[in-house]
Amino acid sequence: MKTALIEGKKPPHFDKHIIGNLLLDVAPPAEVRDEPMVIGVRNDAGDIYRVIGAATLNSFMNAVEELFDLGLSDELQDKEEQKDGCDAIFSEP
Repeated sequence: MKTALIEGKKPPHFDKHIIGNLLLDVAPPAEVRDEPMVIGVRNDAGDIYRVIGAATLNSFMNAVEELFDLGLSDELQDKEEQKDGCDAIFSEP
């Protein structure tokens, strides 16, 4: 999976757990958003500060499971459509 930080957005305290628990390759944001499935992560200010791109459904589901295990919640969990170009958007509850 690929990931990128969004310029000018401050990572939250839990970001170190995301990069520690997921196997991520750093890539430019545009390249990450070109992946078939994209996960956004919000910081304490409510801004998407990190995007994670998954090439396969299996990779996407593994990432979602890891983010849930970190205690984060997905605001798009019960929705069919994307928001802000993301298929899932995680943040602290």
